[in-house]
Amino acid sequence: MPRPKKCRKVGFIPANNYFLPKEKNNEEVILNIEEIEALRLSDFNMLDQDEAAKSMDVSRGTFQRILNLARYKTADAILNGKIIRIGGGDYEFIHSLSCCKYNTKVCICKKDGICMHCSK
Repeated sequence: MPRPKKCRKVGFIPANNYFLPKEKNNEEVILNIEEIEALRLSDFNMLDQDEAAKSMDVSRGTFQRILNLARYKTADAILNGKIIRIGGGDYEFIHSLSCCKYNTKVCICKKDGICMHCSK
């Protein structure tokens, strides 16, 4: 029996969750939120894999697998004119303080984006 999947920590959820090619194709590629986070940390923020893996609270090997899958899916969508849909996955959203009255450095929110401390 495999080990249960560890929840990934993400610091960004994109506002746009669909990207459509100019030439309409009904095929769809689904990028999970943790895959988007891996792309953001590695390719956009230019963090090395150790830092990025720590940020997501996963091992470096797991981060590499998530990143490789995200890059493959993105390349497939671009090269084959597929729709990119962003959503799903097993993650916890982490954002800066200021959403609630508690003096914590980090506020951890669940998939629905509601703070565990203040329900906002």
